[in-house]
Amino acid sequence: MKNVWLISRRELAAYLRTMSGYIIIAVMLFIDGLLFNAFAVPGTAKKSSEILADFFTLTSGITMVGTVFLSMRLIAEERQTGTIALLNSSPVLDLEIILGKFLAAFLFLCLFFASTAYMPALIAAYGKVSFGHIAAGYFGLMLVGATGLAIGTFGSALSRSQVVAAVLSGVMVLALTTAWLAGKITDRPFTEIVNGLAWWGHFDAFRVGVIHLKHVSYFALITFIALFSATRVLEARRWR
Repeated sequence: MKNVWLISRRELAAYLRTMSGYIIIAVMLFIDGLLFNAFAVPGTAKKSSEILADFFTLTSGITMVGTVFLSMRLIAEERQTGTIALLNSSPVLDLEIILGKFLAAFLFLCLFFASTAYMPALIAAYGKVSFGHIAAGYFGLMLVGATGLAIGTFGSALSRSQVVAAVLSGVMVLALTTAWLAGKITDRPFTEIVNGLAWWGHFDAFRVGVIHLKHVSYFALITFIALFSATRVLEARRWR
C-alpha cells in the first residue's frame, strides 16, 4: 500500500499543478449547474425529493463523461513522454501503478463532487430532503465515478495517445450506457443480462436514496474488471 500511496501522491500533484484537470472540473460544474437550473428546477410543481433525484441523474451522466477526460492521461501520458520506462524500472508492481493512478484520479474527482454540494444545499434550504437521500445519492455518484475512471484507466493503458485513449474509453462508456438497446433485439434470458449491463439502470436506486447490494456489486465488478484488464495490459507491454 505504501507504493500505491506514493504513486497516488505523485499523480495527484500532477493534477493539481496543471490547469487541464481544473478546466475539466470547471466545465463539468458549469454544465451541471446549467442543467440543474434548466431541468431539475423548471417550476414549483416538483417535490424536493424529486428535484434532488433529478440532480443526481444529471450529475451522474456528467460524471461518467468527465471521467473519460480525467483518466485519459493516466498511462498514455507516461508513454507519450517516455516516463513509463522509469515506472517499469522502479521496484513497484504493475498493479500498484494502476491502483495509485486510479486513486489519484478518484481523489481529484471528489473535488467535483464537493463543488456540487451547494445544489443539494439549496434544495434543502427551500424544501425538505433527508440526509440519507443525499448520502445515498453521493455514494452512487462515487461508484459511477470509480467505474468511469477504471474504464478510462484501461483505455489509457491501451494507447500511447491521450486522444485515442479518450476515444477508446468513450466507446466503452457508451456501450455500457446504451446496452439496453441490444436487449431489444435479443431473446430471453439474454435480454435481462444485456439490460443489466447498462450502468444508469443500476444508478436509478441511488438517485432516489436507496442502496441495494446488487447495484453496489455491479459497479464494484465493472471497476475490478477494468482495473484488472489495465494491469494485464501494462504487464504485457512491460515485457515487449
